[in-house]
Order: sequence, then C-alpha cells, then structure tokens
Amino acid sequence: MPEQNNIMKKNNIIIYTGLLLALFISACKVGKNYERPSVDLPKQFGTTAFADTSSIADIEWKKFFTDTTLQNLIDKGIKYNYDLQIAVKRIDIANQQLKQAKLLLLPNLNLQVTGSYNRPSDNSLNGLSTSQFLGTSHIENYNANLNLQWELDVWGKLRRQKEGVLAQYLQTYEATKAVQTQLVADIAQGYYNLLMLDKQLLIAKRNLSLNDSTLQLTQLLKNAGEVNLLAVQQADAQKQTTALLIPQLEQSIAIQETALQQLAGQLPSAVNRSASLESLNLPVTLPTGLPAAVVSRRPDIRSDEMALKAANAQVGVAQGSMYPSLTISAQGGLESFKSSNWFNVPGSLFGLASGTVLQPIFNRRALKTQFEVAKIQREQAVLRFRQSVLNAVGEVSNALVQNEKLAQQRQIATGQVNTLHTAIKNAQLLFKSDMANYLEVITAQSNALQAELNLASIQRQQAGATVELYRALGGGWK
Repeated sequence: MPEQNNIMKKNNIIIYTGLLLALFISACKVGKNYERPSVDLPKQFGTTAFADTSSIADIEWKKFFTDTTLQNLIDKGIKYNYDLQIAVKRIDIANQQLKQAKLLLLPNLNLQVTGSYNRPSDNSLNGLSTSQFLGTSHIENYNANLNLQWELDVWGKLRRQKEGVLAQYLQTYEATKAVQTQLVADIAQGYYNLLMLDKQLLIAKRNLSLNDSTLQLTQLLKNAGEVNLLAVQQADAQKQTTALLIPQLEQSIAIQETALQQLAGQLPSAVNRSASLESLNLPVTLPTGLPAAVVSRRPDIRSDEMALKAANAQVGVAQGSMYPSLTISAQGGLESFKSSNWFNVPGSLFGLASGTVLQPIFNRRALKTQFEVAKIQREQAVLRFRQSVLNAVGEVSNALVQNEKLAQQRQIATGQVNTLHTAIKNAQLLFKSDMANYLEVITAQSNALQAELNLASIQRQQAGATVELYRALGGGWK
C-alpha cells in the first residue's frame, strides 16, 4: 500500500507538472502588446488657451451647417457619393474577414464520405489475392468519417493574427469616416464657392448698370461738346470689361453646380438655393479643445493608428511562425468493404488520433526574414502615425490663422468698398459739374468693382476657413 501511494503521488506530480507547463506555454504570447507611440503635441492651439475642452468638431454636421440647401446636399452625398459607397463596401469586406478570424482558435472539422470499387485483373497478384482471401473478383470499400485538425495556439500566434484582422477592420471603418469628413467639407466648400459666385454675378450686373449710366451721360456730354469721342470710347470699354465678367461668372456657376451634384452622387442640374453669402450662419466662437483630443477624434489618425496596431500584431504572427507548432489530428467514423455492413455498429467503427510537433529548419532563414520585415513595417507604421498627427496639428494651426487674418481682411475690405462707393458718387457729381474728367469716373468705378469682388472672395475664404477648421479638428463624421 505505501508503494502504491508513492506511485500515485509521483503520477499526480507528473500530471500537475504537465498541466502547469501547458498553462505556462499557453500563457506565452509572441510579440509585444500594442502601446500608442509618444507624439509631440502643443499644449494648446494658437495663442488663446481655452479652459473649456469642448471643440466644434463634437458638433454634428447637421447642427454645424444650418443652411437647409447645404444640409440636403450633404445628406445626398453621404447616401449616394460613390467614393463613400466604395469605402462602405470595404467595411463589408473587412467585416467578413473579421467573422472568419473569430474562428481561428477553433479546430477544423470536416465530414468525408467515400466509396470505391476496384476490379483487379484475374491474372494479377491483386486479383489472385482478392479471389483467394475474399472470394470475390472485386474490392469495395465504404467510408464515412469526421476529420479534425486543431493547431494549438501555444505561442499566441493565432491570437495575434485575430488581433491584426480586428485592427484592419477598425482601420477600414475609420478610413470610411475620414472619407465622409472630407466629403462633408468638400460639399460645404463647393456650396460657399457657389454663393460667392452668385454675389459676384450680382456685383457685375449692378456695376454694368452703373457703367451704362456713365456711358449715356458721357454720350450726352459729347453731343453737347463738353467731352470728345475718346471719353465715350473709354466709357464703352469699361462697360464691356464689366459685361465680360457676366458670362464668365455664369459659366463658373454652372460648372460649380455640376461639381456639387457629382459630389452628391446626382446627375448635373441646377442647385436651387435662396441663401446668400451674407446670410450664412456660422459659429462665431470656434473652440478647438485640447490638441491631444485630435489624436483620438480625427478618423484619418485613428485609421493610421489601427494600421499600426495591425502591423504590431503581424510582428507577433511572424515571430510565432519560427517556433514549433503543435497540431492534434483525430479521425473517426464507419468503414466497411461491404455496403451491407457499412452501418453495422460497433463492427464498422474506427478511430485514430495523433499529435504532431513541427519545427521549421531549412526555411528558418525565410521566416526570420519575414519577422525582420514585419518589424520594419511596424516602424514605418509608427512614422506614418506620427506624420498624420503632425499634419493634423499643422492643419488646425493654419485654419486658426486663416480665420483670424481673414476676419481682419474682411473688416479692411468692407471699409475699402464703402470708401470707393462714396468716391464713385463724388466723381459723378464732379464730372457733371465739369470739375473732374471722365478718367476719374471710370477709375473710381473700376476700383469699386474690384473691391466688391475682392470682398466677396474674402467672405467666401472666411467661410471656407471655418469649414477647414471643422474638418481639421475631426468634425463631419457624426
């Protein structure tokens, strides 16, 4: 009895040791767990520090853009834009791959049913043996079995592979959101450009009417002998210069409308609108929040981070490929050389099981190369991630500068327009009183036209800078 107890104790020690060893091996996981790389970020954007951590990027696009026409264009773009639809299909593909990756840790189980008939020659060795031992001239065999193949994830290679597929799915998802943010910004920029062209067309038509009045007045003065033919020709040339702007602007409007409809996934047609450049209701205050929030909010940065996470997992997969793999195989079912006995249980039952340890030897250099390449690709992904963060910070900073300086330019340009409008009135009065020549009137009108067109351009740029800040901060995908 004491000897049996000692044997049992030894067996228990062996069993427990084996279990602990199995647990230790299964706990090993090739590769490093992902950690976000450090990035250099400013403490704040611009020169103004906001105590509030909120950002305009947290506002939904339907609340950020209140113009109903623009909302309708963006809504159509999200539904019908082909670039966005293609990106959504990439999500569907990645989702199918993710579903497959979830089954990586499970064994492969296949059902196989076979039947064979062999009629050897009566004069052959097989024919003589068959006739002698089986008493027949042919051999039949029927087999129905389940075949199981299971690679144990000893080193965590399959878990890293599953982790990489999940990261690729999230990368595709974030990339689709990045397409939407750019699409929303492009539609808004195109719409504001259309409103600028509308205003410039009104300015051109109003100045054309003013030029026509000046031409008529000059013609009357010429008939009265107050001015010569050159004055009439100069006034007519100024009118033609202004008239030339009208078909040019109408052409640009038609092209811009087509571009907007294409972004919205629609056929070319006019864009019905009632808003004007002055009626835009954009946010007055533009809080940016903390720079660190941009890293987790901007979908393009998130996409690059998921690509980095996938590259990190691939290093683990490549490393695990160099280590021994343990595969368990099992097969069982029913087999008989006569169809009448095929399902005779338990006589037709059979089963077998085996375990295989496979260690790469001659192709280890190739696997080592794959491992080193995977590490280099991970380093590339780190650089791309840091580059995207740097680009994002630069875009936000540029948009802030644009908003600040364009506000100053708009104030100056508005004053310039008012001054030149007064100058036109004074020049006309002086011209009628013969205290100013026709060149002064034409110059005043030309300067006023250019100033008004420039003011409309600045107003459009200011609206565009607001849109760019919204996009640069990561807004537009909600």
